[in-house]
Amino acid sequence: MQPFVLDDDDVALQRRVNDLVDWGLLLAAAGVVALGLISIFSATYDAGASTFFTKQVIYAVIGMTAGTALFFLPERWVSDLAYPMYAVGILMLIAVLTPLGKVVNGQRCWIQIGGFTFQPSELAKITTLFALAKMVGRKGFDVRTLRDVATLVGIVLLPVGLVMMQPDTGSATVFLAMLIGVYLWVGGDLFALFMLICAPFVAGSALYGVLFDNMIWFGIVSALVALGAFAFRRNVIITSMAVILVVGMGLLVEPVFENLEPYKQNRLVTLFEPERNPRGSGYHVIQSILAVGSGGVTGKGFLKGTQTQLRYIPEQWTDFIFCVPTEEFGFVGGVTVIGLLAAIILRSVNIAGFVRTKFAGIVAIGFASVLLYHTVVNIGMAIGLFPVMGIPLPFLSAGGTALIMNLAVIGLLLNFYKTRRRRAGRV
Repeated sequence: MQPFVLDDDDVALQRRVNDLVDWGLLLAAAGVVALGLISIFSATYDAGASTFFTKQVIYAVIGMTAGTALFFLPERWVSDLAYPMYAVGILMLIAVLTPLGKVVNGQRCWIQIGGFTFQPSELAKITTLFALAKMVGRKGFDVRTLRDVATLVGIVLLPVGLVMMQPDTGSATVFLAMLIGVYLWVGGDLFALFMLICAPFVAGSALYGVLFDNMIWFGIVSALVALGAFAFRRNVIITSMAVILVVGMGLLVEPVFENLEPYKQNRLVTLFEPERNPRGSGYHVIQSILAVGSGGVTGKGFLKGTQTQLRYIPEQWTDFIFCVPTEEFGFVGGVTVIGLLAAIILRSVNIAGFVRTKFAGIVAIGFASVLLYHTVVNIGMAIGLFPVMGIPLPFLSAGGTALIMNLAVIGLLLNFYKTRRRRAGRV
């Protein structure tokens, strides 16, 4: 029997495929989806919630199908449809506020179709990103002009306002993270970006002072912000007004906190001191920290996690999915999750700098910004660094709309990479 040998045409085809596909991005996405399915299977094993795993498999197949379709779709078609898709995203956000919307835990965030639910805010994240990319790619766009900056902000604030009406504060903050990433990438003013990023730190220190009657940290953080602002050596009057505005926001924290609903106040208290209410608002965080920390180096083994299998963490297949791989596979599992997500983010940034069109670059960098924000906040929630705000872990948390949208964008990024390689004449 003659050994199988590739002829010259087969070798050329293999090289062509290898050159046109960003294997790092593709394999990282496949790996993190597989790990997510394993984690959801374990989190729902023998818990009467196995339908979550079955649905997630279906969603993964749909997402891969959508990604495959976008891999072959001409980039120009996506760009031309950016504004119509944005309009569809806005209409879906409006629809969810009508009786079509399904209320879960006091939030009207879903539309139910048969046995499946659809979350319009996840679609709106991607369509808003497309609209931002289309705007930036427009001839004559200049991020230094107030008109164009105001347009970018307006494109984002419209869906943010609708999402806040659901109300879904966590998802609303994702849109803002996307805007910051895009604004930085297109050469936005670093001073404005610095002040914008400092605002939540000032607010957080003020909240700490309100909760524990100690405003020392608020004073220290405010002083550091002022020093950093003046280090930019901008106009003294403008700098002073910006510092006053940001610090003033911190001073408004107390009256805003006092007017929040009790459950929202409890979430913020839990951020700094979950032990204060271990059977109430602090329960999830305490159990999550125990699960993450108890895994050790290599974990307790698949389906052998104590916190996971004994259901100490309610609905651990969603917001607290990070507990599952860290408890069952330990430090190795946690690092694997972070490494795979970091690989996707870094490959997305690489594609943003590699492509030739502004539209493709903004889609790539905006997607990377969203993934980075989701990853940092979700893992921060699991280990008690951030308040519980309903932000899922990309590709891992149970949730069909998010998984489908993320896999679709992965296919689009692979398309951008393929197109650039072809135009570069390397294949």
